[in-house]
Order: sequence, then structure tokens, then C-alpha cells
Amino acid sequence: MEKITILITDDHTLVRQSWVMLLNADSRFEVVGQCGKGEDAVELAKTLRPDVVLMDINLAGMNGFDAASLIRKFSPGSKILGVSLHTQPAYARQMMKAGALGYVTKNSSQEEMFKAIIEVYNNRKYICDEIKDILTERGMGGEESSSRGLHSLSKSELRIIGYLRQGLTSKEIASEVNLSVKTIDVHRYNILKKLNLPNVASVVNYINNSELAMSL
Repeated sequence: MEKITILITDDHTLVRQSWVMLLNADSRFEVVGQCGKGEDAVELAKTLRPDVVLMDINLAGMNGFDAASLIRKFSPGSKILGVSLHTQPAYARQMMKAGALGYVTKNSSQEEMFKAIIEVYNNRKYICDEIKDILTERGMGGEESSSRGLHSLSKSELRIIGYLRQGLTSKEIASEVNLSVKTIDVHRYNILKKLNLPNVASVVNYINNSELAMSL
């Protein structure tokens, strides 16, 4: 049986080295390359044509979503498995939309990682148990209260959040939307109250980690 060739892309050297050791210790796999940048992953995929690419999302320069999309374009035979610290289903969904066949979190076990590699190699989709559990909890109403908070935001408030995520101040936002600074401050206050969050930084973090971020 031929070994499944693997390209590892992660911005942490120690993580890459650990994966290389684990994968090469299994007779089913062979790591043929590793890198820490999305741009390098695309170039390596072009030349190495690996069976599977382990792709992190948070990379210096080109992120994992964009890198995955380009790898699918330039090395269509390579199957992509997203591997990330992010446990929000929205990230898994976006990674799959970019061309990945599977997604596992870095909380996943070695056994699950190996299973995911084999599944995507065989052209089957795979979502790790952690993401599935979160989706199940949401289906049972586990995020009912936070969902109400998000859906209670007005279009104007969602627009303001979009600017806050860019790091703009109230004065800068007021200039962008042609409103007074006082009006922007009122919107900010209402956003904090509706989401039950203490400050703008927590709002940005909360939105970035929610599916709402995909539409802003």
C-alpha cells in the first residue's frame, strides 16, 4: 500500500515538528513538506502535489482560507484538511467553502486526526466530534440567549459593529456614516447592553467568534 503523502502548514514550528514525528511514525503516512505561511503552502503544493494538506487558518500573510482556495486551483488532486484552534462551526463552514474536505480542532485526539486524514484522502467529508457536539448543543437551544442578543441588533448597530471591528473610533465612524459622535456613542451603548458585554473589545471578540462575523 502506498503511503499517503502529507504537506503540513502551521505557523508554529513546534506544532509542525510534532505532527511530522507523529505522522511519519505511522506506516500509512509520509510527510513530504512543511511550512508556516500560506503563500509557501501554495507553492509547495504546486511542486510536491501532496495527497493531503493539513492547513491551519491563522497564518502570517495569506490566511488558511485563501491558501486552501488556491491550492484547490493549482493542485486539485490534493485534499485539504483544516486544523485549527477555532472551535466555532462558522470557521469549519468557511474552510469547507474554501475547498477543504474536512476540519478538526487542535483539541482533537491523534486517532481522530489520523481518521480525518484517511477520510479526506478517500474523498469523504469529515468534521471532528468537537464541532459536531457544539452544533448539537445549539440545536438543543444551548445558545438561545446569545442568539436572541445577536438578532436583537438593528441594521445600524450591525453597521457600527463592522466599523468597530476595523478599529475605528466613534469620531471616525461618525465621519464615515455622516452621524454625530453622540449618536455613535448611543449605538455603542445599546450594542453593549443588548449583548450584555462590558466593553467594545469584548464585542469585537464575541462577534469575531460568532457566525455573524461572516456577514459583516
